[in-house]
Amino acid sequence: METAGRETRAELSAWEGRPVRWAVRLLATGHDLLAYAGVRPAPMSLEPGPGERLVELAPSQMTALRVFVGLAGELKSPPATGLAEQVRTAPYDRGTRRWQLHLTQEQMESAAYGFWLHRLTGSAAEANRFGRDFGVLYAPGSEKDSPAAIS
Repeated sequence: METAGRETRAELSAWEGRPVRWAVRLLATGHDLLAYAGVRPAPMSLEPGPGERLVELAPSQMTALRVFVGLAGELKSPPATGLAEQVRTAPYDRGTRRWQLHLTQEQMESAAYGFWLHRLTGSAAEANRFGRDFGVLYAPGSEKDSPAAIS
């Protein structure tokens, strides 16, 4: 911010028709801050909504999930509706060192599918941890092309 000088305050006083004792002007960084604050994700509520479950993911799991939702336009079985928004707005809890998401069962099954894809191309640890912590693993089904999770 830049504080207005005496001359600028005098001009503002004449324009306003009353004395202006204090005035500031936003600098470029102030404008950028306002633009950024307007699109910054709103804080997530502490309690999961109806039909949602609190899912806490390790950083490596969140990285794998970000890759999965980032490929949404290229996948034949894209992420469940709302999963990308949950991933984008998830807060990080420094105490537990976990990303916190509120996911529906459909979103959890979709995440399990993403972890399965990660398992086939990288590490199985993320899928195994997700299955162990939340009881949802993806198992490819021969009878249909869309993902189906098993508990």
